[in-house]
Formats: sequence, structure tokens, C-alpha cells
Amino acid sequence: MRSAFSLVELSIVLVILGLLTGGILGGQALIRAAELRSIPVEYNKYMTAMQTFRDKYFAIPGDMNNATKFWTAAASCPGDSTTPATGPATCDGDGNGILGVVERYRVWHHLANAALIEGTYTGVPATATPAHLSVGSNVPRSKLSNSGVQISKLSDTSSGLLYNAADSRHVLMFLGAATIQVSTPSAVLLPEEAWNVDTKMDDGAPGTGNFYNYNTTSTTVGTCTTSASAYALTLTSKACAPYIMVNF
Repeated sequence: MRSAFSLVELSIVLVILGLLTGGILGGQALIRAAELRSIPVEYNKYMTAMQTFRDKYFAIPGDMNNATKFWTAAASCPGDSTTPATGPATCDGDGNGILGVVERYRVWHHLANAALIEGTYTGVPATATPAHLSVGSNVPRSKLSNSGVQISKLSDTSSGLLYNAADSRHVLMFLGAATIQVSTPSAVLLPEEAWNVDTKMDDGAPGTGNFYNYNTTSTTVGTCTTSASAYALTLTSKACAPYIMVNF
């Protein structure tokens, strides 16, 4: 006698599979929502650390021109990819209020030395030319999956960045972990996600305010956006790399 599943049994199995699939997808959505909420949290965390550092040492981390008086001088300064920091010993910045190429990596070393952020950082680019980042090594790892945080100085509207040149200043950037150059970041957000965070933190427009986005194309209007005032909300693939203005 041959036996087989009844229609009722098959229906029960399908219902169970549907519930499991729905639970997994729902869980993934909750995890992603938590990651998006981490962007303003991390931004505020690092801004607080930098302001606290400035209040304590009267200097910008990385740019501090007397850092070696507090943490001793590294064997080679200003330091490069072949001479990463292995302890508190560091290098001085030039104190001009602008983070130069190497100073941008030294930011994290100085903040860690001051016990204002967790982790240990090399204080130097991962390679000599061009200046490369290495997530978790010379820049902090973000809670946003597969991404890191770096600070830089913007001066024009080059490449795919959308922002007002009159607002030229330092920015905190969320970059894909695969990124090795801040000038060519890999995307970490869907346009809809970027719009969501932008709306909560700023004005909801990719080219104005304090929250900007880098398109993953070489033009100022690319896959992340349709204009300086609108995100490409129908796009279902990651295309945005957020840059958030910093005031020291």
C-alpha cells in the first residue's frame, strides 16, 4: 500500500514554511533598521569625543601640534604605511585647524590615546599613495554592516559628491568596508535608506544641509540621486555613501 502526504498535511507544511520565511525576513528588517539608527548615534558619539578632546587639549585630534608631549614621539614622524603606531607613541600635527591626509588617520589614534573612543589604531594610511583606509585598523568599524567611519576635508564638488562648495569643511563619512580610498567610496545605503536617515538628521535632500551623499558614479547626479534635492527612491540597490558635515 502506497502512502503520501494529504492535502491538509501539505498545507500545514506550507504554512509553517511561510511563517519561518516571514520571521526571517522580519528579523532582517529589524536588524537593518537598527543599523540605520546607528548612523546618527555614531555621528554624535564621535562628535562628542572630538569636542571633549578639544576642551581638554585645546586642539583638534590629529591636528594637535603638541601630542608628543602627552604620549611621547613615535620613532618615525609624520608616519606612513610602513611605520604604524604600535602603542601610544604618536606624531604631532601642524595645528593649522585643517586635517591633512595623514592627520585624518591620526585623529583616531589621538582619540584612542585620550581614552575617548574604543579600539587601537595605526594613525597612518594603509598604503603610501594614494592614502588608503583599512576598516578596524586605521579607522573605526561602523555598526552599519560592512562599513567604516572616516573624517576628511572637502574643498570642491569633484567626482560624485553632491554638496554646496560654500559649505566646504570637514565631514564624517560612512564608507563601504571594501573601500580603500575616500575619494572613491563604495555604497553602504539604498537611496531610500539614505533619504530616511537624511530626513531624520537633516533636511531630506542629498545636496543641501549638513547630510550629503556621494553617488557611486563619476557625475554629480548619479545612481543615488536624481537631483541635488531628490533621492532615486525607486532604486533597490545600494548606491549612496553618506557624508555628514562636522563643526570643530
